[in-house]
Amino acid sequence: MAHQHSHSGHSHTHIDPQAGDVRVAWAIAVNVFLTLAQIVGGVLSGSLALIADALHNLSDAVALVIAFFARKIARRPADSRMSFGYGRAEVVAALVNYTILVVLSVYLMYEGVMRFFEPEPVNGWIVVWIAGIALVVDLITAALTYSMAKDSMNIRAAFLHNVADALGSVAVIIAGTAVILFNWTWVDPAVTIMISVYILWHVKSEIGETVRVLMLGAPPDFDPEEIACAIERFPGVAGVHHVHLWSMQEREPALTAHVVIAPDAWDQAEDIRISVKQALRDKFGLGHITLEIEGRDHACVGSSRFGHQQE
Repeated sequence: MAHQHSHSGHSHTHIDPQAGDVRVAWAIAVNVFLTLAQIVGGVLSGSLALIADALHNLSDAVALVIAFFARKIARRPADSRMSFGYGRAEVVAALVNYTILVVLSVYLMYEGVMRFFEPEPVNGWIVVWIAGIALVVDLITAALTYSMAKDSMNIRAAFLHNVADALGSVAVIIAGTAVILFNWTWVDPAVTIMISVYILWHVKSEIGETVRVLMLGAPPDFDPEEIACAIERFPGVAGVHHVHLWSMQEREPALTAHVVIAPDAWDQAEDIRISVKQALRDKFGLGHITLEIEGRDHACVGSSRFGHQQE
């Protein structure tokens, strides 16, 4: 499996990232086709659940389009205006995708509740056939994006769309079957509401990581206090403050800190700085590290251990 983030500080890419782009492009094409088929089928059959699944598939197509262009933007090299590079384009894309999902889910839930009060006839056979095709397409799309989803928050958001879609298609098939066998038209809006709740649950479990990266939060795998203590235990180091630990983009942790050098070790300050950086790389796997060296007599007064001093 190839690591898809060519902008990563420790890239493992063994194949051209364009190969992933082709997969995403195919996934977009099949989802657009499926959306059209489901909308037509939903209108002809009178099935709200099928239209719900169609809207979700449309959001899949939009998610994949955003993912496609975000991947391309993320591979741009850093420049004077975007000195950290463009890698966060993928994180922003993931947030956009999740937001679209929330809006669609709330709308579908409302429509489902309304359908209970104003039931409409449903053609079960059209529902089952279209949903069956949808399930096959969902599984194909999920297969196209599965390997890339492991290493990209952005592609993972699109992949989760497809997983939710596949389950939604199964639910729609059940709803259509209930109409055919028992004429239970109430199952259709019930399935619509279930799809909405399931989508919202998925978003809740994934969106936190996206927001954390955008809010410059510390990566969950790292303990900031442990890193600060590791720096302080280094020979010649008298203290550390203004520690910032964040993700430059997904899977690329970064650290900046002010390191106070003991008076008797000031002549070795540069060697200590280099050694501390190397130790942090080796022990914690930090890539981007910036350390500012201070003498104890000239250290920042009243400085906080984490974050920056408020003026």
